[in-house]
Amino acid sequence: MKKKKTSSLSVIGWREWVGLPNLGIQTIKVKVDTGARSSSLHAFDVEEFSRGGAQWVRFKVHPVQRRNENTIEAEAEVLEYRSVRSSSGKASMRPVIVTDVELLGFTWEAELTLANRDEMGFRMLLGREAIRGRFVVDSGRSFYGGQPMRKKKRKTK
Repeated sequence: MKKKKTSSLSVIGWREWVGLPNLGIQTIKVKVDTGARSSSLHAFDVEEFSRGGAQWVRFKVHPVQRRNENTIEAEAEVLEYRSVRSSSGKASMRPVIVTDVELLGFTWEAELTLANRDEMGFRMLLGREAIRGRFVVDSGRSFYGGQPMRKKKRKTK
């Protein structure tokens, strides 16, 4: 058996901050999930529509974990609808979109299924198909790409 060379791949942690520039999402915290084949983005109020003879979706995203104040509206062309089995074992048909993902200075296209992840710990999963051949995962560390700047809270007198 030939050993595959991984030294040329960048290392990421089990949690990272990524950008989804095509969707207007500057940063969103993702769980890097090598157990999940596909990647999934939290989306709600998903509306289907046609544009130029193609199927599109319009949806909203709460990019901040456990917070609903910040809402981003986005649109994307639907690649296909795919049956996806959740971690609880329930299968559902989800729209699949293709969008740019930014991490560690790299930008690449990835397929994302859209699902309501309000009850989940992370608003996005980055599955193994999106990271295959690009990164190796250090399961004991997080945020190799750093963390976004936080707004300082103003002190009230």
